[in-house]
Amino acid sequence: MTIESDPSYPAHWEADVVLRDGGTARIRPITTEDAGRLVSFYEQVSDESKYYRFFAPYPRLSDRDVHRFTHHDYVDRVGLAATIGGEFIGTVRYDRIDADGRPASGPADEAEVAFLVQDAHQGRGVASALLEHIGAVARERGIRRFAAEVLPANTKMIKVFTDAGYQQKRSFEDGSVRLTLDLEPTAESLAVQRAREQRAEARSVQRLLAPGSVAVVGVSRSGAGVGAAALRNLRDSGFHGHLYAVNEAVTRDLLDGVRAYRAIGAIGAPVDLAVIAVPADRLPDAVAACGEHGVQGLVVLSAGYGESGPAGLARQRELVRQVRSYGMRLIGPNAYGVINTAPEVELNASLTPAPMPTRGRIGLFTQSGAIGIALLSALVRRGEGLSSFVSAGNRADVSGNDILQYWYDDEATDVALLYLETLGNPRKFTRLARRTAAVKPVVVAKGGRHSPAGHVVPDTRLPEATVSALLRQAGVIRVDTVTELVDVGLLLATQPLPAGPRIAILGNSESLGILTYDACLAQGLRPLPPLDLTTAAAPADFRTALTDALRSEDSDAVVVTAIPWVSEDAPADDLAGALRDAVAEYPGKPVAVVHVELAELVEALSAVRGPRPAPSRTTEPAPAPTPARLYTAAGDSIPSYPAAERAVKAVAEAVRYGQWRRATAEAGQVPEYEDIDEAGAADRLAGLLADVDAGAVLTLTDWDARELLARYGIRVLPTLPAPSADAAVRAAAVLGYPVALKTTAPHLRHRADLGGVRLDLTNEAELRRSYEELTDALGKPAELQPVVQAMVPRGVDTVVRSVIDPAAGAVLSFGLAGVASELLGDTAHRLVPATDRDAAGLIRSIRTAPLLFGWRGSDPVDTPALEELLLRLSRLVDDHPEVIGVSLEPVVVAAEGVSVLSATVRVAHPPARGDLGPRTLPSY
Repeated sequence: MTIESDPSYPAHWEADVVLRDGGTARIRPITTEDAGRLVSFYEQVSDESKYYRFFAPYPRLSDRDVHRFTHHDYVDRVGLAATIGGEFIGTVRYDRIDADGRPASGPADEAEVAFLVQDAHQGRGVASALLEHIGAVARERGIRRFAAEVLPANTKMIKVFTDAGYQQKRSFEDGSVRLTLDLEPTAESLAVQRAREQRAEARSVQRLLAPGSVAVVGVSRSGAGVGAAALRNLRDSGFHGHLYAVNEAVTRDLLDGVRAYRAIGAIGAPVDLAVIAVPADRLPDAVAACGEHGVQGLVVLSAGYGESGPAGLARQRELVRQVRSYGMRLIGPNAYGVINTAPEVELNASLTPAPMPTRGRIGLFTQSGAIGIALLSALVRRGEGLSSFVSAGNRADVSGNDILQYWYDDEATDVALLYLETLGNPRKFTRLARRTAAVKPVVVAKGGRHSPAGHVVPDTRLPEATVSALLRQAGVIRVDTVTELVDVGLLLATQPLPAGPRIAILGNSESLGILTYDACLAQGLRPLPPLDLTTAAAPADFRTALTDALRSEDSDAVVVTAIPWVSEDAPADDLAGALRDAVAEYPGKPVAVVHVELAELVEALSAVRGPRPAPSRTTEPAPAPTPARLYTAAGDSIPSYPAAERAVKAVAEAVRYGQWRRATAEAGQVPEYEDIDEAGAADRLAGLLADVDAGAVLTLTDWDARELLARYGIRVLPTLPAPSADAAVRAAAVLGYPVALKTTAPHLRHRADLGGVRLDLTNEAELRRSYEELTDALGKPAELQPVVQAMVPRGVDTVVRSVIDPAAGAVLSFGLAGVASELLGDTAHRLVPATDRDAAGLIRSIRTAPLLFGWRGSDPVDTPALEELLLRLSRLVDDHPEVIGVSLEPVVVAAEGVSVLSATVRVAHPPARGDLGPRTLPSY
């Protein structure tokens, strides 16, 4: 059913979800057209499950039951179904009830809820997903509590309720357990939801990367083409599972030595992964065949989708819908493929020819096949292997977020490298990246500032600088090029993290040492004076100097510079051995080597002596970093670089990442303020939006804005209108001298540089004279809209803002007021809700922050009061999604206290599903 056939049908409740085992299901409202599906579903449920649902033997549904369970008003009576392949696998419904348990309508805020899951799908997390979604629907319809009657023997359903994390009450009445759940999201329910999301999405990726069997669909009989290449790469990689070739015209049993079939359905065994390389017009049939055969996931190499224009984009959307309808996940279309180097898998389902990359500790994700090829080549050339590789092409389903979920607890991956052309969901990405970065580095190179063809993402209004700031806040190491991506990844994969910014420099070239010193200063590091070993230095001299530097307490990292010897007496192998012996003796600090025309040295340094140990991993919160290292190094190879700037950039990123790890080892807190009136603000917003249409934005009057902000302890200094000089004098008499006279016309607002503000007016004469000067210079009072405001203590003028971005959510911003800061873009950002650590870091991260702390002998201002203002505003926009924009400008921060001189607040009806909504896959 659609909105066209039934205007009351809530299409926005439809969602695709990942289940506990990594498969997918679609959750949607039950409609009158579902009678046949409901009856078929019920017939497949066991008698025991029916008994648990109805508390009595109930072998079949009556016509009255079917009518009741398929006819809903989507307000007081709602039913949802989880479907795979269009058939029901689970249902949930609620009926609004009054205090006596009888059917009711609003404002009654309690509902009775009941579930039924097909036995074959129990244990997959279907009921938990349905509870999340029916809970979100209930909150949207004004229901605050669920009541459920459950038989004591139905332990599985009791566990669904008790594990959800909601506040609940339990009682035993008339032989059944009565559970009452408060549907207001809690920290515990959100943590439960996100933990389930992580496990499910990680499992869905694991099924793609470690299949027990693979079929390549679209293998040509001639051995040419993409499908045949993928088959050869799978075969030659030594894949440990079963491998099949599919070609509808095949006439022999083998293709390229692999068992061949005319259709995937003819394979008399399960197929976990299908690699598809057929033309776009034949892909729907191939997908349907895979779905009917029970394939778990697809890698679609075929092109002709979003990258080819609007028609291809429409095909891509339909492809995603079709794939998910069968419970499958999709990498692609237009994908380059996937690689898993685990010794028990050895999967090369990509277009990378054999031999595939060696086993390593780096995980690599790209959206671009061409960039993927370049990155794979660069890593192999520099002697580094991979744990896994995913090139997602148009990224219509599986994205970088899914891969981060997998890498988070993947013991084979120490470092996550991602090349991203778009951030489909920046808010979720930063959340996942922050959690992952707490246990292993996440390095991101982001492509162009505009979405390329084929990549459909939610619209975002955030400038690129803001996105970068949010990524840094989340602990992401943001680099500008794919070369830097490899440079930084190599250092992090092979070296411990530095304990600080002090860099020792040593080598056999004074000039190269000075270049390295300068590069360190440019990166904000603290280099020690370079140690020149002279061009006569032998490998033993390098070893001695490096040993001293590693042993010294004065340095945190070492950069070794090397130029070729004039003689042949010191081969590269000897130098590499000397450096590695020193590192082996004192392994606590990172070492990077800068070489000039020493290709043999690169190869010798990257060679690993002995097996690379797997690091220990834990899903518990990361402990505070120690000076020695923050994670186990992947081996004893030493990264080398052909330029000082590249080596130092890699070291600097490692230093900054280590600092972030230490700073975030102890999480900040979102403070509670006793004077916040959350309920009063909610009631006021409801009244203000009562007559506002959905999708419309309301800018509050100054009075309404001041009243709303006051409920969160944010006092805005009042202003009085001054349409004439006499009115200005009367206003000053009310407020008390000294006063300020300023214009509020849109083109002059907050533009003191244009002369629209007169300060420190101490008497009526000064006020009248200033009023006359203002109107003579800038225009008539009706145009200028002058106001009078009491003076506040002098201080530093700042700007505090919060805006709701469609993709990133609420963002808190801070900077100094004035055209200079605006021109330089000197504004810092944090995601909401901000913690006390976030607020402290926010005001200190702008370049002009020294002005707040006593620059050139001036008095420091009250930064604790400023931090409290930021935290109060963060709470307001986090508590009330109706508040979509707040601008406090200027905020004068004095030696004691802050004064908010002006405020603009914009509000709108919030989206039906917010950040705390149920788990869903992106819908493109």
